[in-house]
Amino acid sequence: MTERILVTGGTGYIGSHTIIELYKKGYEIDVLDNLFNSKESVLDKIKEITGKRPRFFKIDLLDYEKMDKLFLENQYSLVLHFAGLKAVGESVEKPLKYYENNVGGTINLLKCMKNHGVHKIIFSSSATVYGEQPVPKLDETMPTGMGITNPYGETKHIIEEILKDVAESDPKFEAVILRYFNPVGNHPSGLIGEDPNDIPNNLMPIIMKVSRGEIPELSVYGDDYPTPDGSGIRDFIHVVDLAKGHVAVIDKMKPGVLIYNLGTGRGTSVFEMIKAFEKASGKKLPYKVVERRAGDLAEMYADPAKAEKELGWKAELTVEDAMRDTICYLNKIS
Repeated sequence: MTERILVTGGTGYIGSHTIIELYKKGYEIDVLDNLFNSKESVLDKIKEITGKRPRFFKIDLLDYEKMDKLFLENQYSLVLHFAGLKAVGESVEKPLKYYENNVGGTINLLKCMKNHGVHKIIFSSSATVYGEQPVPKLDETMPTGMGITNPYGETKHIIEEILKDVAESDPKFEAVILRYFNPVGNHPSGLIGEDPNDIPNNLMPIIMKVSRGEIPELSVYGDDYPTPDGSGIRDFIHVVDLAKGHVAVIDKMKPGVLIYNLGTGRGTSVFEMIKAFEKASGKKLPYKVVERRAGDLAEMYADPAKAEKELGWKAELTVEDAMRDTICYLNKIS
């Protein structure tokens, strides 16, 4: 019997790309999403790419009764948990909304899993849990939870701690925490990509909206950092590589908690990202330099050695690949 996996937030950017990689491995997929920041039509695009359309359940993680009914009527071998609010700026303005949705929703999910005998979960975490570190290269042995500058990042850290506590209490429980760095790009078909309903917070969707004229210009937060070109440096990972990381870990799961960084291990500056987009698109991208944002670090990138050693996974695609695929997606939706 083919294993059935539940993907929360499966119509979103990373969830939808991961479903494509899961289908390549022969899994059956159910998607749970409230469509707050995504569209159900992405499932039709997945079918165009893979020949399969996931079963879809429009359910909010805060609706425990509907969640319980879903688990009662279906047998899942694993949950991939992507669902959650993720706009950093909004989380500062509306912290209670973020704690209720992200933490409360996850608690509901874990309760349903426990009540219905589902023991495996892969959690979509973030490099924000590292907070401020004295060195730019981050590995999984570093402490977390200190110097986190926004409620969004705090919710990720709290959920990580909850998963550790559940694993401590239940010898059958298997959890994987995947700490993402900065996902960019989209499926090379151009059929799915990052297209948030709300105001984007991450660099690439803002670049995309500027290129389409939906935002007049890109704000570069600081050009006086101690970096080669003065702009901040981050680890940008192609979303297809990120999706493959989720699949690579499934067969390695075991009781307890496993933690992996998913990044490239190298940094790219904001100005380098702008130049790469301009090269791929053939047109100038309007931008202005503004004051630094409080809490932003000059440089931050992953040490992905653990994932390569234990999972046999490493990022293979480049920023240039991400820009090429982004242009393909923009051409499809424009």
